Amino acid sequence: MRELPLIAVVALIIAVILKTFLVQVFVIPSGSMEPTIQVGDRVLVDRLTPWFGSEPGRGDVVVFKDPGGWLESDQEPSSDGPIMRQVKSVLSTAGLIPSSNEGDLIKRVIGVPGDTVECCDKQGRLSVNGVALDEAYVAPENAPSRTSFKVTVPAGRLWVMGDHRDVSADSRFHMTNPGNGTIPMSNVVGRAFMIAWPVSRTGQLDTPSSLSSVPGRAAAFGRPQSQTLDGAIGSQFAPGQPDPAEPPLVMGVLGVLPVLVRRRR
Repeated sequence: MRELPLIAVVALIIAVILKTFLVQVFVIPSGSMEPTIQVGDRVLVDRLTPWFGSEPGRGDVVVFKDPGGWLESDQEPSSDGPIMRQVKSVLSTAGLIPSSNEGDLIKRVIGVPGDTVECCDKQGRLSVNGVALDEAYVAPENAPSRTSFKVTVPAGRLWVMGDHRDVSADSRFHMTNPGNGTIPMSNVVGRAFMIAWPVSRTGQLDTPSSLSSVPGRAAAFGRPQSQTLDGAIGSQFAPGQPDPAEPPLVMGVLGVLPVLVRRRR
């Protein structure tokens, strides 16, 4: 009995270290990345390599902090008492229970600094640096974009889009925000590299070759960003377009790994 408190403290410290520096688990709350990632999937996010200077590449699926105005702002008030709120705060910080107040989103990197991303060409395809993409990862019956745009990604920023283009309120729908729809690299939490749950969907999140094989950056860093946007801007979207606010990811379900191991055994 005397050892139990010590064991609990050590377990919490290990959990915090894992969540902060190594791997973090996120629960997907929306369908903006379907069919690649489904609602309710648990994805593992690599938080280690960014500490060594690794930067996201084209095609990577990344989790990032809301750069401002991307997430829904209204949340239901908590019915927990002050003690229970404090306990839940400690457990969610350690990653032992889910937390939805971190302000995180998940999208696919389409353009890195210096890239020119444009949609659409005469065949209705998205292009990066003049190379048309074969986007097999995009949801069936979704156009690469129903909103035309052309943007050059500034230094230190990324252009991101969801795989379910018709419902993803991604960079295209925030071009009137600071950064013209791009997000700061400093906001990137890590790269999602695996679906860990449910077991039937467990697998690696690979980088599409159509994006990884795009030629080098076409524009010099720091060059003024050019952009055009045809169609709806801001909060006024054409029928069938997504609302610009999305629910945040839910993070911190570290218990998924032991469950996964037990199920496989």
